[in-house]
Amino acid sequence: MSVSQTYSLLSDRINALSESQTLAMSRKARELGAQGVQVINLSIGEPDFQTPAHIKEAAKQAIDEGFSWYTPVPGYADLRGVIADKLRRENHLDWKAENIVVSTGAKQSLANVILSLVNPGDEVIIFSPYWVSYSEIVKLAEGVTVLLEGSFENGFKATAQQLENAITPRTKLVMYSSPCNPTGAVFSKEELTAIAGVVARHENIFVLADEIYEYIRFHDDYFSIGSLDYLRDRVITVNGFSKGFAMTGWRVGYIAAAKWIADACDKIQGQVTSGTCSISQRAAVVAYTDMAPTRAMAEAYRRRRDLVVALVSDIPGVKTYVPDGAFYLFPDIRYYLGKTDGKTTLHTAEDLCLWLLSEAHVSLVTGEAFGAPECIRISFAASEENLKEAIRRVKETLTKLH
Repeated sequence: MSVSQTYSLLSDRINALSESQTLAMSRKARELGAQGVQVINLSIGEPDFQTPAHIKEAAKQAIDEGFSWYTPVPGYADLRGVIADKLRRENHLDWKAENIVVSTGAKQSLANVILSLVNPGDEVIIFSPYWVSYSEIVKLAEGVTVLLEGSFENGFKATAQQLENAITPRTKLVMYSSPCNPTGAVFSKEELTAIAGVVARHENIFVLADEIYEYIRFHDDYFSIGSLDYLRDRVITVNGFSKGFAMTGWRVGYIAAAKWIADACDKIQGQVTSGTCSISQRAAVVAYTDMAPTRAMAEAYRRRRDLVVALVSDIPGVKTYVPDGAFYLFPDIRYYLGKTDGKTTLHTAEDLCLWLLSEAHVSLVTGEAFGAPECIRISFAASEENLKEAIRRVKETLTKLH
């Protein structure tokens, strides 16, 4: 059977989806590595630290105690209670355990919410640059993505006025992340309060606030838009354990929302995956009891950020900035578009990333995947030694272009 024949047999929804470009670049890097090429992979958004010891010990104990049965669809009650306590204590979000739904990673949490709220034709405003899966999940829900582009000069952050101008009678949901993947931008209390004021004037619009990088930020102030009483029931907060606790493979994310939304997410999850892994949940219960490893990781990311900003700033033609959170740099590389090494002409950021993978053996991700085709994403979730060598290779290789 030909490729075109199999393509036509697939559903329209799967044919409409794009492959995750972050995962695609990581796959290409692994393929080169399998051929013996020493690739430095700065394309994937995954902590390079081990999960803290107290969390691993709790998992071992859970195995020994026989936690091998199906779990409640929305998560163990005590884990949901721990999450609710954390949100009240740290984020001023007044939710109970019944308002929490634990899922197999924050990505599933996002999908649950979007599939629960968005009807075909509904518009979802996404602050751009944005994480690659946002728009693809909206496609699955048959919604319409409306990108709201934050300017480089404003730290890639969209404004309340932009939001007001973008709202139409079909707007159903507003989505953003803070700290942001891919830019590291963190919205201030003033910025989010202004955005909340716009949403408050449109009673049928909801906000999906992705706070998965909350613990990886480089200043103390942090504000959750859901803490504003007048918008409380229309904000769905998404978070999880992957980034702040280096638990990517454990797959534990969650939402906090009004009970009717939480119930809807419970309903859809019950038909798709049921409850999250029992051992991962037992491990997550103890995560907040010792935050020292998380603080140490955040400080290491701060040092790496400063290192990478300094190194990239020294590359001719590259425009950069200082991110406030997450572990990414998102420099503007349009200076190199249209240039050639005599064999290959680089028309797009994707061309540049593929060329650097081939010539410098450094794996990066095109900004096009995140809604900014003039940028690339550099992950600094890597050792300082690898970061120095990777940027050295990139800088040296770019000198071949004219």
